Amino acid sequence: MTLEPTVDRESAVGDGGFQIRLPSVAERHDQDTEYCHVLVDGSWRRLRFHDYADIFALPGLYEQLFHELLECRSPAVVSALLGQAIEGSGTELRVLDLGAGNGLVAEQLAKLEPQTIVGIDILPDAAAAARRDRPEVYDDYRVVDMMAIGDGDRQALADMEFNALTCVAALGFDDIPPEAFRNAFNLVDDGGLVVFTLRDKFVSDADPSGFRALIDHACRSGALEVVAAERYRHRLAIDGTALWYVATVGRKIRDLSE
Repeated sequence: MTLEPTVDRESAVGDGGFQIRLPSVAERHDQDTEYCHVLVDGSWRRLRFHDYADIFALPGLYEQLFHELLECRSPAVVSALLGQAIEGSGTELRVLDLGAGNGLVAEQLAKLEPQTIVGIDILPDAAAAARRDRPEVYDDYRVVDMMAIGDGDRQALADMEFNALTCVAALGFDDIPPEAFRNAFNLVDDGGLVVFTLRDKFVSDADPSGFRALIDHACRSGALEVVAAERYRHRLAIDGTALWYVATVGRKIRDLSE
């Protein structure tokens, strides 16, 4: 017997979409413990938001949950900021999309008519979802652990001569550690653009993730020059409040040391 989740809110959908139920607003969750229930084949499944493999396995659920129900804006915000940074320059972007997921960011970046977009994610499930849902947006998509990148992947990526790095809503929750971001940063040609988003608490003095220290080090050492920064609403939390992020556009001056 399958018991329905006890909730007071529901996303009722049709046309092949999922029935999603959010927890009671009386519950309090940090962003990395948020969850929902989804009706799959007649049974309710509890899915933690950061269990990306399980979410990607259900076609269309990621988009419906995060972008329709919770109104995620990050891919559009990052694409717009990158577009503003290259406006009038004639730059043909060669983009490395770190933590690429199922390709929503690349779908927005494609509007900038880049020369190349290459996706990287540690999850084979993310690569499979991107190839299933958006086979046209990436020129290449590699499953790579950026903490232990192999010589073959490193050389292949270096040969692509990236002049832009994007990393959207993937930093600060142990999905991509600071060292992995540094390794990706160093794959970008000097003079290239680096665009990333961080939860506002991860750029504060109380940052527990290590990214505030990494970015401060990058700026103080002269490896990164910040071009623009914007605080914006990333999406709604499950209780309906806003999750605020900071999007940063920087220019890489040189490789970032440890």
